[in-house]
Amino acid sequence: MNTLIDGFGRKHTYLRISVTDKCNLRCFYCMPAEGIVWKRKEELLDFEEILRVCKIFVKRGIEKIRLTGGEPLMRRDLPSLVGMLSQIDGLKTIAMTTNATLLAENVQLLKDQGVSQLNISIDSFKRERFQQLTGRDELQRVLNGLEAARRVGFQSIKLNVVAIADVNEDEILDFVEYVKDTNINVRFIEFMPFRDNNWNVDRVLTYAEMLAKIGEKFDLTPLETEPGAVARDYAIDGHTGTVSFVTSMTESFCGTCNRLRLTADGSVKSCLFFPAEVNLRDKMRAGATDAEIEEMIMYSLSQKPEAHPPAEEIASQLNRSMIEIGG
Repeated sequence: MNTLIDGFGRKHTYLRISVTDKCNLRCFYCMPAEGIVWKRKEELLDFEEILRVCKIFVKRGIEKIRLTGGEPLMRRDLPSLVGMLSQIDGLKTIAMTTNATLLAENVQLLKDQGVSQLNISIDSFKRERFQQLTGRDELQRVLNGLEAARRVGFQSIKLNVVAIADVNEDEILDFVEYVKDTNINVRFIEFMPFRDNNWNVDRVLTYAEMLAKIGEKFDLTPLETEPGAVARDYAIDGHTGTVSFVTSMTESFCGTCNRLRLTADGSVKSCLFFPAEVNLRDKMRAGATDAEIEEMIMYSLSQKPEAHPPAEEIASQLNRSMIEIGG
């Protein structure tokens, strides 16, 4: 029975877990220009602590867990954590979001241990632009990881593309071309404000603008989405690939939100854009019982707002940077 129901009647079935704040790329929209102070190893939840928290969440009704970072594959022995999570009764799906730089050498083991859905972050197919966006000349390694994932085969492979006006909007059609005759979904994500990421409303390439641009070359047909989906999904008529849009800035999906977040240092966040957190790590290490941990989780859920504030307000509030929260 699912008891993860907030004050607005939203049932939560999806937990996103950051396993590390470290990343080997420096994407400006995710990491502040001045960088961050990496968490020390002892500040992070260890695998046994993550497993314990996940068992509590699944008991309460979580059915899907997504591992994120930072870059999750920078966490040593990550596939072994996947194997531990796959043994939890009632957990239906283990997913992962990655920048794919370290994917090729890990992809088979991840699949064997239980990852069935893979999201790969890539914002440009152009080497020089990729380097400008990420601060690293790693495009070829990302493409190698993507191709390795395609060979191994997953239930789902999605490309996450943060679409930014006057930055990569000229590649929107290139991404659609790339996925059109595959089983891959490309998800265009509206640029979201986080601490010190140079967001302003003029840099938001909107869902409507992207849809119109793609519509100049392809016919798209809306697809039904599952409850709580963050993206608007479309079939590409005459092709197998699909296109989606994450419309956080222009058409909020807060009313059907079904996800919670656990940061690498053990804090529960009920909303990506809501600064409040409840830290489980210190209580666990002080000997808290599972029942006490459950109470803390339910308290965090009770504080979840009905919707996130307007984008300009988000941009001015004191919240963690994206890399510290988890992608």
